[in-house]
Amino acid sequence: MKKYIATGTIFSSFFQFSHAAKEGVSPKAYELTELPLGLPITNSMLTAWIVSLILILVVRKVVKSPRLIPSKGQALFEVMVDGMKSLIKPIVGDKMVRHTLPLIVTLFFFILIHNWTGLLPTVAAFGHYNGEDFLYYFRPANSDLNNTIALAVVAMVCWLFLVLKHAGIKTLLFDVFGNKADKKETPRIFYLCLFPLFLVVGFVELLSISIRPVSLSLRLFGNIFGGESLLDKMLTMTQWYIPVAFPFYFFELMVGFVQALVFVILVSVYIGLVCNHESHDAHH
Repeated sequence: MKKYIATGTIFSSFFQFSHAAKEGVSPKAYELTELPLGLPITNSMLTAWIVSLILILVVRKVVKSPRLIPSKGQALFEVMVDGMKSLIKPIVGDKMVRHTLPLIVTLFFFILIHNWTGLLPTVAAFGHYNGEDFLYYFRPANSDLNNTIALAVVAMVCWLFLVLKHAGIKTLLFDVFGNKADKKETPRIFYLCLFPLFLVVGFVELLSISIRPVSLSLRLFGNIFGGESLLDKMLTMTQWYIPVAFPFYFFELMVGFVQALVFVILVSVYIGLVCNHESHDAHH
């Protein structure tokens, strides 16, 4: 059993992996090798690279060169992109939707596909024993906290770039520290007294902004890693692996979609809070 390497068909892969991982899914990605500079390559990184490469090749193959009269593949992708555009347009505003859409579409499909990779039979099925631990070669990218932190950092860096470029530092500072009261409808003495109050609120808002990458990354990691652990337990509870686990696979499909959607909606909200002031009254 120490020399075991998980191989075989889809069903045998499930069977062998479930016996080889009775201690549950490891919260830490396994290091497969190291680059010359000492940078580790983990199984989650390997999965992310392979799946991303396949995704790029599939999109290039299906869409090919964009045409005025779209092919079936191009039309399919255009429908999905238009759906995302319709979703975020009320949030970020008419002026920002064109600038925000590439970021949101990229984040959504990247997160969605990597959320679903854990449902593939070959992921978390192939590996070898190293002492007492089963080291599997592939791991869903978003079940690794390092990957979700990277996604959150990229999202917040893009948020800052878009806000500074299209709203400006003055608008950002006003949104954080500015007096939001209506000067015309508020008595002068009360209006002046509100400045220190909004200044204190601004520091609380800065704390909230600094926590955003943490909440984005932990929410995504917790749900995907929890789903991996749930499936692992379902596959080890009984010998009837596929029938018992099937409802949970459907559940994880929904969770993967919802978590990708929540991630991009939150990023859109962060952008819209600063860049979409001109249409707030219309939305009310």
